[in-house]
Amino acid sequence: MNALAKLNFKTVTKTTTRDPVIARRDKLVAGLKEQKLVYAAALEGKDHRVERHKWMNNEHGERVSVQTHRRVRPWFFEQDGGWYVQCRYGARILAVDGTNNAVFVKTLKEIEPVLDAFIAAASSGELDGAIDKATQREPRHKPGAAKASANA
Repeated sequence: MNALAKLNFKTVTKTTTRDPVIARRDKLVAGLKEQKLVYAAALEGKDHRVERHKWMNNEHGERVSVQTHRRVRPWFFEQDGGWYVQCRYGARILAVDGTNNAVFVKTLKEIEPVLDAFIAAASSGELDGAIDKATQREPRHKPGAAKASANA
């Protein structure tokens, strides 16, 4: 007990100092910056790949860390004689202006200004409402349960 008697013990709870709204903005901006790299690779006709560490068993049965490459999917695609650019938060597509979920441009070279506009809007907080709406989950009901609760 002599070693512990010299220490100053206190009870503490760790507080989170990071605002969740700022964290969401930063996540979206990081995704948009990665899409600029995807765009640069698309101009060259290549796929943008990111290194990833993965645990696998080798031939001796030992768990080892292996570096693999993961292809990053673009948030833009060609359709209707032009290109559509979408803004995503994770797997969810954001309705940036409140109703529409994509921006239409004529050529591939016009995508970069759209991504820059998305980055500026996300950094300034204009997309906070769209992010909040996309992250809200609707409660799941069993089939018929919604009708029973509505009739009661």
